Amino acid sequence: MPSSESQDRPESLLTVVIAFGANLLVAIAKTVASLLSGSASMVAEAAHSWADTGNEVFLLVAERRGGRKRDTAHPLGYGRETYIWSMFAAFGLFTAGAIVSIYHGISELGETGPAEDVLLNYVVLAVSFCLEGTSFLQAYRQAHGAATKRKVPVLRHVLQSSNPTLRAVFAEDAAALVGLVVAFLGVLLHQITGLAVFDAVGSILIGVLLGVVAIVLIDRNRRFLLGESTSPELEDAVLVELLKREQIERVTYLHLEFVGPSRVYLVAAIDLVGNEDESHVAVRLREVERSLEDSQYIEEAVLTLSLPDDASLHPTDTDVPEVVRDGTVEDVASGGAGALRAD
Repeated sequence: MPSSESQDRPESLLTVVIAFGANLLVAIAKTVASLLSGSASMVAEAAHSWADTGNEVFLLVAERRGGRKRDTAHPLGYGRETYIWSMFAAFGLFTAGAIVSIYHGISELGETGPAEDVLLNYVVLAVSFCLEGTSFLQAYRQAHGAATKRKVPVLRHVLQSSNPTLRAVFAEDAAALVGLVVAFLGVLLHQITGLAVFDAVGSILIGVLLGVVAIVLIDRNRRFLLGESTSPELEDAVLVELLKREQIERVTYLHLEFVGPSRVYLVAAIDLVGNEDESHVAVRLREVERSLEDSQYIEEAVLTLSLPDDASLHPTDTDVPEVVRDGTVEDVASGGAGALRAD
């Protein structure tokens, strides 16, 4: 099965690089605007953008370190390190973004006085929206292409994907766009009413938004670190691939577990064609294992022999999407537990 993993990783890297550049420019602009205007919402937005900028560094490290080949010390590869560094990024978003924004908003609740330098705030917010929008469109384009091939909604694919960098950039940029709208409303209502409480509430709402996003990202990375099972469609695809091999008569057990972005650990119980002696069977099992590991997305395959009374597994759907048949796990990766039909 050919794989496009070599194409998926550069695309994820491009998504992170674009997000880093956009967030850095936006963070500088928001910081200047917050210092000149004293707006609580702008301070929250500045903290948000600096947190996002730092997080992209973690995601770049995740892409680099998680892509290393397996060795004797790490027989299942380094893919899970991607989730570790992505977890650091999520904690950074929570601490440097959410907590700072909420704390500053609460401290500004008692402030009074008219809004100052609102024009600068509006200009910075507009420019920031364009830059954040550009970054979000890149993440959305990557996610939409994969979701379309899987025939699932984009948000579902993002939440279930084994690619934590795509999920982090998509979530952070989406939160940034919503945060910009909240900041705009906070500044506008402060200007119209002369009540600084609207600006402070905007800061608190931005912090709550960032906290929710951070918790979702932390939970998804935690699940993959614990050993997230794959989706029914991917299990179907692998089962179909196994049964297509002339050496395999039937499959009675199949376990797939993500060990990194687009990388799975495969364990299966199979019944080989024919009735050869034990030594020949062992050689044939090793040959099938090695052929499976030639796939770009199978980190390691472990095969055992089925018992005569074990029930055979059959795909729940033989109409496997083309992208699954092609082995593009980045496009089919999901977190839901799989299910195979046995009889």
